[in-house]
Amino acid sequence: MKTLFKSILVLAVMLGTCTSYANTTLELSSIFSDVKKGNSISVTDEAGMIVFSGQINYDGNINRLYDFSQLKNGIYMIEIDKDFEIEISTVEVKNENVIILSQKNKKIFKPVFRVEDGRVIISKIALDKPQMQVELYFDNKLIHTETVKGEKVLNRVYKLDKNISGDYTAIVKSNDRVFVKNFRI
Repeated sequence: MKTLFKSILVLAVMLGTCTSYANTTLELSSIFSDVKKGNSISVTDEAGMIVFSGQINYDGNINRLYDFSQLKNGIYMIEIDKDFEIEISTVEVKNENVIILSQKNKKIFKPVFRVEDGRVIISKIALDKPQMQVELYFDNKLIHTETVKGEKVLNRVYKLDKNISGDYTAIVKSNDRVFVKNFRI
């Protein structure tokens, strides 16, 4: 009888612990699917302060990601930085309960840089903001700047002199972010 009572007590404590943890952990499987090992994640508060940052250690869907039990009530932004895009979702923490504000989900496409045979090719999907500012540097000196405008896809090819070898940097500013590619010719 004592053994049965102890078993029931242990089971009740475990269920209570699991239930408590489930209430304070964000379920993100419907928002962030198809993540890959090496993608990064960050959580920021309303003031823009980073409260969590790290690398994702597995491929697939994120079911349980971050324990919000230590956070104050408020609005938080969650960003998953993937190879070619950044997925942003907004959540509200209220009394250790997490509410996904689905109307505030956003996707930013990152520019793709390729260097081939003395050419720099920059492409960017621009569904939400059809422009990007491009700056090219040679040995830390600005050699070209341009604002590229378009519709859904922004493309530019810059031909560089193959005889002038050294360190180059391409900077693209778009969606209130800065993307940098360093390369050598």
